[in-house]
Amino acid sequence: MLTRRFVLQAAGASAVVIGAGASAYAVLSPSVASAQEPWLRAGQRFGDPRLDALAFAILAPNPHNRQPWLIRLEGNDELQVFCQLDRRLPRTDPLDRQIVIGFGAFLELLRMAAAKEGIAADITPFPEGAPVGRLDSRPVARVRFTAAGAAADPLFAEVLRRRTVRKPFSPEVPAEQTLAGIFAEDATGFSSGGERHAALREICLEGWAVEHAYAPTRAESTTLTRIGAAEVVANPDGIALYGAPIEAARLAGPLSRTAMDSPGSWAHGQVETFYSKAIESSPVFGWLLGRGDSQVERLDAGRRWLRLHLAATREGLGFQPLSQALQEFAPMAPLLDRVHALLAPEGERVHGLFRLGFASSPPPAPRWQLETRLIEAT
Repeated sequence: MLTRRFVLQAAGASAVVIGAGASAYAVLSPSVASAQEPWLRAGQRFGDPRLDALAFAILAPNPHNRQPWLIRLEGNDELQVFCQLDRRLPRTDPLDRQIVIGFGAFLELLRMAAAKEGIAADITPFPEGAPVGRLDSRPVARVRFTAAGAAADPLFAEVLRRRTVRKPFSPEVPAEQTLAGIFAEDATGFSSGGERHAALREICLEGWAVEHAYAPTRAESTTLTRIGAAEVVANPDGIALYGAPIEAARLAGPLSRTAMDSPGSWAHGQVETFYSKAIESSPVFGWLLGRGDSQVERLDAGRRWLRLHLAATREGLGFQPLSQALQEFAPMAPLLDRVHALLAPEGERVHGLFRLGFASSPPPAPRWQLETRLIEAT
């Protein structure tokens, strides 16, 4: 997120720390390895096939990396999945639509992990009824595991390589055949040039600008930003910023949540510039449609979203969600209408908007340990 110029400025401002000797390296480059450990634990045996599959499921993509899932094991072969309600995003996702899409990705990854071991995961969405409006305390899904000889999914091989890439992409446009393979399913599409591509770039740039300018949504994201390794390790969710330049900026003072939430500050401008440059570099925009917007259809959108991401990973492409223009808070309404007029003229719901391109892969995102996501039966 930080420019080279600021890295040099921050390093200079932190000279008193650096001048302390070799120990300064540890100060400026602390490890976040413990927050990434769940990626290494996936594939281990936990003595229960449900836990084995859950170790992969908790790696699913989800908005703001909130990881809102709670799991209750039941009997010897079932589990129920609930939403931790205080991990929703009431400002940027006021109807919980994106949170439910994240649960769809979680459940698909759970199914794929079980199938890798020949086990079928029979998923019943909202077994006590789907909420009207926001999620509540009822289960999002019940899953029953059966030794039914399920076939392994070829895309499962990409699960541990999947990343969200937020940096600018290379200008190289992937081959048309490659893109056609990724977007083979119905109700998906992509644009790699022309008027629609330019219109999508403008919509995505405006969507980001609206979310960042609107105080409630900006404050929600800023509050969930973890600045520096210590915060990332203590709370391995939200938006993680770490590494030597981040530590230097944090110690020097210009990088803080207060500064990020203050229009006109250096930190606020850096966030805005970073995301704008990433969007402007996009050689491909993709989208995901659905016939409607029910809770079950949102879960299915999450299933398909995960599979698109894994298919892009298989082809060596970076993938980043650009969901701002799909959010339902009031100032975003004109852009929400524009993106639907452009991509869904027959009345479909646009469930996903994202960018694709070539870029080096970042480290895995922080995750809470599996044990923290398990709850006891009441």
